[in-house]
Amino acid sequence: MMIIYLANLTSVGIFGMVLSAAFCNILWTRKKLLILAGGMAAMLMLQGIVYFYTDVEFVERVYPIITHIPLTILLCVLNNNKQCLWQAISVLTSYLCCQIRRWLVLAAVAVFSGDAMMQNIMELCITLPMLFLILRFVAPSVRSVSGYKISVQCLFGAVPLLYYGFDYLTRVYTNLLLEGGQVAVEFMPFVCSLSYLAFVAYSSAEERKRSRLEQTQEILNLQVGQAVREIEVLRNSQQKTSTYRHDLRHHMQYLSSCIENGRLEQAQGYIHEICSEIEANKVTVFCENEAMNLIFSSFAGRVEDYGISIKIRAGILSDISVLESDLCVLLSNALENALHACQKRKEKGLSADIEVSAYEERGKLFLQITNSCDADITFDHEVPITSDPGHGLCIRSICAIVERYSGIYSFFVENGRFYLRVVL
Repeated sequence: MMIIYLANLTSVGIFGMVLSAAFCNILWTRKKLLILAGGMAAMLMLQGIVYFYTDVEFVERVYPIITHIPLTILLCVLNNNKQCLWQAISVLTSYLCCQIRRWLVLAAVAVFSGDAMMQNIMELCITLPMLFLILRFVAPSVRSVSGYKISVQCLFGAVPLLYYGFDYLTRVYTNLLLEGGQVAVEFMPFVCSLSYLAFVAYSSAEERKRSRLEQTQEILNLQVGQAVREIEVLRNSQQKTSTYRHDLRHHMQYLSSCIENGRLEQAQGYIHEICSEIEANKVTVFCENEAMNLIFSSFAGRVEDYGISIKIRAGILSDISVLESDLCVLLSNALENALHACQKRKEKGLSADIEVSAYEERGKLFLQITNSCDADITFDHEVPITSDPGHGLCIRSICAIVERYSGIYSFFVENGRFYLRVVL
């Protein structure tokens, strides 16, 4: 009987130690495996020595000191990590898994009216299959949690920690659980309920955050695609204008032929047709940078179509450190916001105008866009917010791009004008 009991005690010790190591995200080498095996043998030997000179009850009382704490330290050393939070959580989780093994056997013993001998034998028999199942199907998922942020790791380790404390306080160090104390009996159901509610709340918050990020990313991708397409269209228009200039000699020859043959009306109509095509594809030169120039030219035409005056002063070189796609999204969103604000004023019969100033100095891009605005602009942490559908995303896009380049942005209203200033 005693031999079977000691064998069972040794098997559960190995079961917990192996699981603790499997739950840790350690890059195992032959050397580390040998160190782990040696450490496990030393801890089991220490348990045997303590048991030989004392008794089973004393071994259970000092088990955290002679096994759990040394195992946590050993795993920290093997992981080359001074932060032992996850190693401690792994040990606590493996302790919790040991209770699954124990409860299944107790349930079987109760059904078949077995005795202590049957319990020890069944625990010995179930140890290896359960260890294999947990290592195969559970351990990889548990290890993945070690890569999450600290708050998630703590949330994951809360239940094993509470159970560990509960088990030792009510079963090993006292007899509160066996005596049927109501507080002790109801504690773990309380922990399960609280943990479930915390898990639901956390999962729901993470899902909402993920959904918002996916929605924002999708809209940003659409905006980038649209901006790139717009630049391509404008670039094609500029190429057409260049083609017209190249073909000017041929046009002149045709006009000369018309004039020589007295077909003045035909020549006049041809001139108007060419001028209209060139004007439709005109790209005003605001600066040397092609992307900024095309965006400014496109928006200048749109703004003037709404009867809104716009002044653009830009001195940007052709090569800057900002990616063309980021520049498109930044300028397009900023100018769209300015145009939207001016449109609202025009609908009220008020004057509206936009001013843009951009220049480069010491490798930094300085951009200021001001526009007429109403006085009812709401700010949250110095960033404007709006309830208009879609327009809050423009502000978030601007902030995200500036932060990506470790730049500076500021939004403010002064003397009836809205100011956006960006340094990249």
